[in-house]
Amino acid sequence: MSDTPSAPVLLGNEPGSFPHGVLAERHPAIIRQVREAFPYDPGRRRELDALLASCTKGVIEPLPAGAHDRDRWAEWGMTEYAGRSWFDVPWLWSESYFYRRLLEATGHFAPGAWQGIDPFRPAKRAELDAPETDEELAALDGLAARPAEERAHALLHGSLWGNRADLGFRLSATGTGRRTAAPGLVADDSETLWSLLPPSGSGTLCLVADNAGRELVPDLLLIGHLLAHGHIERAVLHVKPHPYYVSDATPADVIDALRRLTHAEGAAADHGRRLWAACADGRLTIRAHPFSCAPLPYADMPADLREEFAAATVTVFKGDLNYRRLVGDRHWPPTTPFADVTAWFPGPVAALRTLKSDVVTGLGTGTVAGLDAAEGRHWRTSGTHALIQVRP
Repeated sequence: MSDTPSAPVLLGNEPGSFPHGVLAERHPAIIRQVREAFPYDPGRRRELDALLASCTKGVIEPLPAGAHDRDRWAEWGMTEYAGRSWFDVPWLWSESYFYRRLLEATGHFAPGAWQGIDPFRPAKRAELDAPETDEELAALDGLAARPAEERAHALLHGSLWGNRADLGFRLSATGTGRRTAAPGLVADDSETLWSLLPPSGSGTLCLVADNAGRELVPDLLLIGHLLAHGHIERAVLHVKPHPYYVSDATPADVIDALRRLTHAEGAAADHGRRLWAACADGRLTIRAHPFSCAPLPYADMPADLREEFAAATVTVFKGDLNYRRLVGDRHWPPTTPFADVTAWFPGPVAALRTLKSDVVTGLGTGTVAGLDAAEGRHWRTSGTHALIQVRP
């Protein structure tokens, strides 16, 4: 990114800003939600209460001396930021460290009854088992009879919109074979993405997943289609090694999603069985690298991860958080070229993202002016707009 002008890093210390609202309102709400979701013992409840006091009125404290990843977090900035307000350090770092401390408070890593328990699992399972998921999976039956190109387009948009995946199955009804643009799509490099994944492809797709549940299912369906139709020979699905940002996908969430598919009816079950088989024979690999939970941009990733992405035919970053880590969590002017802020990435890269935070790049001047005039800054954070961006 040496040729790209820098931009200020997002902080959470501006009252009224989106980052400030996350730190001051969303994080306390998450603590209360977790506290009520499980019958934690008095000691765990005291730990959660202490985290609530710390993240709202206190300062950042180091991990305990015996924490298994204390040295790693020290390298990631814990030593530098300890003693400072949660609001005065980079927002990406503050958010990420909050979730690490939340796992500490719930005993996720410590020996005992709560070790390994995902504090967000009730919410994840409720979404995966919701009637809306049944409706979205049933749509696959109608999609099965459509030409492969139309199925690919629908599944790509299902993955893009995540838990609004029903939009992905709305094909053009004009009868001309041409597809209409999805409402709310502010950038669309999908044709470039398909050019990197021809039907005669023999390469590897890396997909850096975002959320579990009804967003992960469309991601898996897209991967399954690409494998079945020869666009790729192998896929690597990158997920988080432990619970993170409430709904981020872990290996356990991938298994839950695959089981949800295989136990469904109709075409969904066929997709599930093929994906299960792809995992078993190595065509689909689940990867949970520690850096996936780092409070840093991907420009700072370690050498082994960089080499893996460099060897891929294309790496697709899903979702809002991964977008922030890909382009840098900064106040970029939204017209800053996506190719410039991802020039450091070691191979072809794509972003499929619904806009849920202020960071955005690669938009046209007219697009930005129109959105600002119609919605102010709300379009950046409302989740009603999305983008597909590619840097070959």
